[in-house]
Amino acid sequence: MAQRTIVFFPEGAFGPTNNCVGIGEVLRERGHRVVFVVEESFAGTLSERGFEERLMRLAPAPEVPEEPGQFWKDFIRETAPVFRESTFEQLADFMAPTWQVLVDGARYVDERLAEIFAELEPDAIVEDNVVSFPAILASGRPWVRIVSCNPLEAKDPTLPPPYSGLPADDDSEWASFRAEYERVTADMHVSFGEFCQERGAPALPPGEFIHESQWLNLTIFPRELDYSRSATLGPTWQKLESSVRGSDAEWSPPAGFAGGEGALIYLSLGSLGSGDVPLMERLVEALAATPHRYIVSMGPQHAEYSLAENMWGEEFLPQVSVLPHVDLVITHAGNNTTTESIHFGKPMIALPLFWDQHDNAQRLDETGFGVRLGTYEFTDEEMAGAINRLLGDEAPRARRAEASARLQANPGNVRAADLIERVAAGEKAPS
Repeated sequence: MAQRTIVFFPEGAFGPTNNCVGIGEVLRERGHRVVFVVEESFAGTLSERGFEERLMRLAPAPEVPEEPGQFWKDFIRETAPVFRESTFEQLADFMAPTWQVLVDGARYVDERLAEIFAELEPDAIVEDNVVSFPAILASGRPWVRIVSCNPLEAKDPTLPPPYSGLPADDDSEWASFRAEYERVTADMHVSFGEFCQERGAPALPPGEFIHESQWLNLTIFPRELDYSRSATLGPTWQKLESSVRGSDAEWSPPAGFAGGEGALIYLSLGSLGSGDVPLMERLVEALAATPHRYIVSMGPQHAEYSLAENMWGEEFLPQVSVLPHVDLVITHAGNNTTTESIHFGKPMIALPLFWDQHDNAQRLDETGFGVRLGTYEFTDEEMAGAINRLLGDEAPRARRAEASARLQANPGNVRAADLIERVAAGEKAPS
């Protein structure tokens, strides 16, 4: 294929950015020009990986320099007390304010995005966000939507509402959750929909803050965890199942943690969840009493707490390189960590905090690929029991190994690159 210019526009967080990096690496290796549109706080992080960057802002610049993704780190830290609430309560106290921040960002950046697309004249734009950016649709360029959250984001009346963490086999609370979600977002949806049309994009679909691409829509969720829908998604919807980058630095367990007693367990609540220092301290306390060894991704607040003797950690770890070495993962159930852990055949203990993490945690629990615990309510006995159960069950281990072998034999980032190349060549509906 002739060289194409492909622009990636991920949300300003490490999960979506890393996902796009894995796909972008494949496209770059095939000779395409790959450009990342990133927030100014991420400046240099993509060029270090060999990609071009175009910088933008989603809000006015602060008075002090920012770290990558600092806006969302600050936002999550300020709203962390809300994570102790039920998902129903979070709708008004967390989801609605977050949607407002997101749509305000889309308004703020739209002119800058239009400038970038006019300069680059891309053959395809790849968006990994949860809100629409009208400049993408108004550009007239082929574009791709990546759903790197739980696939409930693509709604179905016979499935639980997204962000609820409600079970798939009990619909008793679905209607009330949907009604509350509509109540807290309705006015915002109308206002943002008007803005999208003013800026040259189509009207928003009812109840949605993002458009479906007429070219290509990608979900990232293994079939073993996926849902049975009442209506099949259209031909522009394709399932990657997992998408694992190959550029993380090599990693091996440090001295004293390789070949020791007990299991080797990875603890990561993501760059945002690990900022909840009291929660991290609670986990250190509970896990210190177990006979296992722990590798801890300590996060941006790493200097604010200490690890126990059976633990080793750093601020950031190359997760894709860590996962093959461990026996189990304790996670916030972000979509990247969930799919990457399945990709490597690892069971999970899920401690969800916000957004689709509740849905991922629930799905892990009800499919047998993990255990969902109360993030702030778990007891030491519950944590130790979940660890022992997941390490000891043979049947789930065989299922995980089978899923891992299949996913690794068909890399999702390669599949995504194949599909994006077709869109860049002008094809709308991959088979």
